[in-house]
Amino acid sequence: MYLQRSLDELGTPLAETTFCVLDVETTGTNATNDLICEIGAVKVRGGEVLGTFQTLVNPGRAIPPRISVITGLTDAIVAPAPRIEQVLGPLRRFLGDSVFVAHNASFDLGFVRAAFARAGHDEYRPTVVDTLALARRLVRSEVRDCRLGTLAERFSLSHRPSHRALDDALATCDLLHLLIERAAGWGVMGLDDLIAVCRLTGHPQAGKLHLTTDLPRSPGVYLMTDAIGEVTYVGKATNLRQRVRSYFGGDERRTVGPMLRDLHRVAHVPTVDTFEAEVLEQRLIGGLMPRYNRAGRRRRRPVHVRLDTVQEWPRLSVVSDPEAPGLHLGPLSGRRIADEVVDALHDAFPIRRCTTRIGPRFTPDPSRPPCTPAQLGVAPCPCTGTGDRARHDDAVRAVARVIEGDLSEVIALLEERMTVLAAAQRFEEAASTRDRLRTLLDASLRSRLVGALVGAGRVRLRIGRAVHLIEDGQLVLPGATRDAIPSGLREAALTPVDPNAEMLLIARALQRRSTTGADLEVLECSGSWTFPIEEPTVERLGASPSGADRDPSAIDADLVESTAGED
Repeated sequence: MYLQRSLDELGTPLAETTFCVLDVETTGTNATNDLICEIGAVKVRGGEVLGTFQTLVNPGRAIPPRISVITGLTDAIVAPAPRIEQVLGPLRRFLGDSVFVAHNASFDLGFVRAAFARAGHDEYRPTVVDTLALARRLVRSEVRDCRLGTLAERFSLSHRPSHRALDDALATCDLLHLLIERAAGWGVMGLDDLIAVCRLTGHPQAGKLHLTTDLPRSPGVYLMTDAIGEVTYVGKATNLRQRVRSYFGGDERRTVGPMLRDLHRVAHVPTVDTFEAEVLEQRLIGGLMPRYNRAGRRRRRPVHVRLDTVQEWPRLSVVSDPEAPGLHLGPLSGRRIADEVVDALHDAFPIRRCTTRIGPRFTPDPSRPPCTPAQLGVAPCPCTGTGDRARHDDAVRAVARVIEGDLSEVIALLEERMTVLAAAQRFEEAASTRDRLRTLLDASLRSRLVGALVGAGRVRLRIGRAVHLIEDGQLVLPGATRDAIPSGLREAALTPVDPNAEMLLIARALQRRSTTGADLEVLECSGSWTFPIEEPTVERLGASPSGADRDPSAIDADLVESTAGED
């Protein structure tokens, strides 16, 4: 079986699909060195024969005796026939855009494509259905082998193969119709289902394929439930039917087997597009906590990096309350990420690190030993009366600029630090500085994305042909989607458990579409629209993701299905 050529063919009903069943006779079995000596093809749609194509071909070389014994073709028979170059034009027109069908399709298609390539024609890449692969999955238990002759005899096909191209093509056409009838028992009604069925029906849980019969070929969210009605897995898809059926294919990930064994029913909620499906999926995972969803189940309270500007000597800290006085960078996905951001800022700027609270009436104690960073000369220690206040104020203003989104200075300083450390062969410290800078850049982008979404206020926008409403950083589901949600799940679907995660998901989706020039139009905005947000790039950091994107337990907007992947 081969992947179809275009998405337009995915949901084509089989009764409306044009198939071209082809067979070739050749001088040998190697498509690179051997040549075609006969072609037979039958074009059918809805069980009706639309036309046939048959011709002998003079290969320009002697036909081996063993081939003559099998096919009955001799040099004398093919001598008056046209050469392959004369045949390929009419053959290409006959094939058109139809689905290519053959028994052991890789053989016949290999010779046809090689002939087109040698003659200088455009590459031929059709949608392919292999009746041999289908037969091995659908009727293998009923026959001793899946050779065309064996199948024609066992199922009393109207035409019998004779190792001549048109006879074999007609027999293969009969077999195709038989196999389509058999596949209907698995819920196969469209071309995409037929293409996938040779993989699907080999799965130990293939008997449950009928659960997918009513799923549409459109965007939405699917919910797998067990025998007691508990939702065990939630996922999103561009094509719901195709996505759920794909689990029965070659997916050997550890959790897929148990998930399918527990599967009793598949519910779905259609959405207007994949953007809405992303948001709904995240809400349902957060609200239902399905046991086979790993991403999105573990929730941590988001934290912020705070520059405490209330104190006489401001300092950095990690806080959970973004309303506390000061400047805040966040929300961030966890304490470890926040600590790395603080370390990056400490590496770049000599801001104090001691934790003593210093108010207007604070009196330093010169008898106390200075903190370790002060002893190393990388930060002041005002609690002991040491440190240059003017220099510290400059550092505080520089940190404030970073929190507000100006990253040029911190990038330059940390790049310089990496260069110095590398020159001194302190490579591990240089690598740590690089990683902290990566984390800082990612944290800054996350913070600015959420800030841009909040600053936009009430937004009505068009993505493609769908119109969406966002209020307070959350997507307002349209009435049609709300009505399609099962009543027992409606509460979880309408209210996000983690508003910060949803805001980040939406902001990142808008950033992607704004950056790539996707079909995005702002129809109404009560605040200020600042997407896309400029993303700083540092070539020497490389392209690997940073910070929370590398943390598998992070609260990340781009939720990735841990057992199945995207749609």
